[in-house]
Amino acid sequence: MGRRWAPGICAVALIWLAAAAAGDSDPDTDELDRAYPIVEPDYGHTKLRLSQEGLEAIRRIENPIAVVGVIGPYRSGKSFLLNQLLSLSCDKGFGVGHMRDTKTKGIWIWGTPVEMDVDGTKVSVLYLDTEGFESVGKSNVYDDRIFALATVLSSVLIYNLPETVREADISRLSFAVDIAEEFYGRVKGGDIAFEPAKLLWLIQRDFLQGKSVQQMVNEALQRVPNDSGDKYIDEVNQIRDSLAIMGNNSTAFSLPQPHLQRTKLCEMDDKELDPLYVKRREELKQVVGSIIKPKFVQGKTLNGKEFVSFLEQILEALNKGEIPSTGSLVEIFNKAILERCLNVYKEKMDGLGLPVPVDKLQKIHEVANDQARMLFNKQHFGKHHAGQSFVKLDEEITKVYRNFLLANEYQSSKLCEARFSECEDKMDHLQVLKLPSMAKFNAGFFHCNRTFVTECVGPSKERYELRMSKMLLKSRALFIKEYNNKLFNWLVTFSLVMVVLGRFVIKFLLLEIAAWVMFIFLETYTRMFWSAESLYYNPAWHIIVSSWETIVYSPILDLDRWAIPIALLLLFWLFYWRCFGRRKRGSRSLLPLYKNSHKNSTRARSD
Repeated sequence: MGRRWAPGICAVALIWLAAAAAGDSDPDTDELDRAYPIVEPDYGHTKLRLSQEGLEAIRRIENPIAVVGVIGPYRSGKSFLLNQLLSLSCDKGFGVGHMRDTKTKGIWIWGTPVEMDVDGTKVSVLYLDTEGFESVGKSNVYDDRIFALATVLSSVLIYNLPETVREADISRLSFAVDIAEEFYGRVKGGDIAFEPAKLLWLIQRDFLQGKSVQQMVNEALQRVPNDSGDKYIDEVNQIRDSLAIMGNNSTAFSLPQPHLQRTKLCEMDDKELDPLYVKRREELKQVVGSIIKPKFVQGKTLNGKEFVSFLEQILEALNKGEIPSTGSLVEIFNKAILERCLNVYKEKMDGLGLPVPVDKLQKIHEVANDQARMLFNKQHFGKHHAGQSFVKLDEEITKVYRNFLLANEYQSSKLCEARFSECEDKMDHLQVLKLPSMAKFNAGFFHCNRTFVTECVGPSKERYELRMSKMLLKSRALFIKEYNNKLFNWLVTFSLVMVVLGRFVIKFLLLEIAAWVMFIFLETYTRMFWSAESLYYNPAWHIIVSSWETIVYSPILDLDRWAIPIALLLLFWLFYWRCFGRRKRGSRSLLPLYKNSHKNSTRARSD
C-alpha cells in the first residue's frame, strides 16, 4: 500500500518544489499590490532613513518614473485620498487611521505603479503617502525633512488642506519655494535639467461662499500688511511673492466632503458617498493625469534603479546638518557638474608636457580655469545657493593646480638634475684628455652650457643655473691649471721622441736638430727662470700653444680620439719606408742624411 502511494507523493513534492522555486525567482505581481515604506523615521524621530523593502519594489521598474505625492496635516485624509485616486478600498490600499496618532510613519508608496502614456512615452506612476504635519511626538525639523523630500521626489505634489489655507500652511511651503526658485525653468538645449513638482492646492471644503478655490488661494497668497515689522510676517510675505510669481507651476482644486460620517468612509462604496464628491474625485483624477510628467533629473528620466539612487542622494543631503537646507540639495545636483567642470580643467592642464616654465603653467591654468567656470555657469543649478558650489569648484581647482605645481617642480628638478649630471660627467671627461686641448675643452664647455640652458626648464632652472655656473667655472679653472703642465710635459716627451726618430729611425738630420733645439729651450728656460709658470706668459709659448691646438683638435679631426690609430699607422709607414722604400729608390736624398763613412772609404786600413 505504501509502495503504491510513494511515486505519487514524490511527484507532488517535486511539483511543489518547482512551484516554490519559480515563486522565489519571479515574485507574484499580487505581492506588490500593497503599500511599502521607503523612508522611515529614526529612533529620535528627527531624521530619516531608507527602508529597503520599498526600495526593492521601486528597483524593478524599468520605465521612466513619475511620482504623485500627497502632503498635509495629520488626520487630513491623505491616505484615504490616495486610495480614492487609486480606486482602492481601505483594507487593500494605504492604511487609514481615525485615532489621534498618525497612521502613516515616514513615506510610503504603492507597490504596483500605474502605467500611463505621457506624450507618447510609457510612464510608471508611483503614488506617495507622507506622514502628516503637526502630529504628536515629532519635531518641526522632522516635518521639514518629510516636506522637503516629498517636494523633490514628486512630479505632482498635492497639498491636501482641510477647509482653508492658513498662515502656517503657507510658511511650510518655504522649502518648496526655495527649491522652485533654485531650479524652476532651468532648461539646457531643450532638455529639462530639473523641474520641481507641480503644486496642486487641494482644498476639502463644502462651501466656498461664491468664490472659486483658485480665488481663495490667490487671496491667501496676497501680501499681508506688516506695520509692526514682524519678521515672521515678512518671511511669509516673501513666500507669498514667490508663489505668485510661480503661478504657472501651481493650480487649485476643491473637493467636497465625501460623507458626514468621516469615521465610516472606509465602509462605504461610491453609491453611499456624496455624488458631488464622486464627480469631483473623477475630475481630480483627470487633472492629476493631465499635469503629470516623468521625473527629470539632470536632463534625463529615471528608471527604478536610478530613482532609488537619486532618493539616496537627496536623503543624505536632507539629513546633513541640524535642519534641511536648499543649499545642501543644490550641492547634490551640482556634484556631477562640478566633476565635469573639473575634468575639463584637468584635460586642459594634462595637455602640458611637464616641466614647463612657471609663467606658462600659470597662463594655461588661467585659461583652463576660465573654461571650467564658463561651463559651470552654463550648466549649474541654483540661483541663490550656487555660490557654495562655486566656492567648492574654486577649492577643487586650486587643489589640482597645487598638485600640478608640485609635479612641475619635481619634473623640472628631475630634468635639470639629469642635464647637470651629464654636463658634470662631460667636464670630468675633458679633465683627463690624453692630449690636452683648450679648444676641445671650450667646445665641450659651451655645448654643455647651451644644452643645459635650452633643455632645463621649469621652476628649478634658476637654482640649477647657479649650480651649473659654479661647476663650470671650477672645471675651467682646474683644466687651465693642469693644461700648461700637461702640455709642457708632452712637448718635452715629443722633443725626445723626435730626437730618437731623427737619429736612429729615419736618420733625418734637420729633424734631429729641431728636436734638440726644442728640448734645450724647454729645459734651460725653466732652470733659468726657476719655474715653468713664467714660461706660460712668454710669446714664444703662445706660438707653441697655437701650433699644438691646431694639430691636436679641429672640428674635422680630433687627434685625442685618433692619436693611437694615427701613431700606429705612422710607425707602420716608417718601418716600411725604412726597410723597403730606400732600397727601391736608392740612397740618394734631397735632404741631408747620415752616411756610413767606413763603408764608402777607399783608404787602406792602418793596421
